[in-house]
Amino acid sequence: MKTRNDYNETRNQAAAPTRPPVAAQPEQAPPKASVPREEGNKLIVGPNIKLKGSEITDCEILVVEGRVEASMNSRDIRIAEGGVFSGKADIDVAEVRGLFEGELTARKQLVIYASGRVTGKIRYGALTIEDGGSISGDVAGIAKDAQNAKTEPVAEPEKALPSLAEMPEIQHLRASSVLGRTPLGGKRPGN
Repeated sequence: MKTRNDYNETRNQAAAPTRPPVAAQPEQAPPKASVPREEGNKLIVGPNIKLKGSEITDCEILVVEGRVEASMNSRDIRIAEGGVFSGKADIDVAEVRGLFEGELTARKQLVIYASGRVTGKIRYGALTIEDGGSISGDVAGIAKDAQNAKTEPVAEPEKALPSLAEMPEIQHLRASSVLGRTPLGGKRPGN
């Protein structure tokens, strides 16, 4: 049973001139801001899985939820909370929520989340550490000039300045400068 409104809408639709269909405009994707790329060869080592080998090759993204003991040269490594990577990794981006032990070179960025721990020889392009995350060992940044491949230490240990008693040349310099002057600061005649 049609109501009066249904009848009017049907009549108005029939009376309306037909319009050509509008071509759908492709939606523009929002710009990607340092979002890790998901495409590429991906290896996921699930929880309770132990992978032990000499080298992982042709893997662009390694997701570690279990334990991995190996070396690798890749694009991304993501160590999940509870995951452990032990060995050597030379990669672009490292995200650590679990534990990394060994030698890590993160050419572009190293991100350590609150539950993450990184220990060993660590080199990074950029470093981000959330509250609670930790990093220890031989830690240095990679110099901006990749041709020189130099590293920049994270922090130099502060050295205490020696006291004057430990520097006899300073005592001698101070004593001679005081003895050669008059009380008003001028030089004595003959000096």
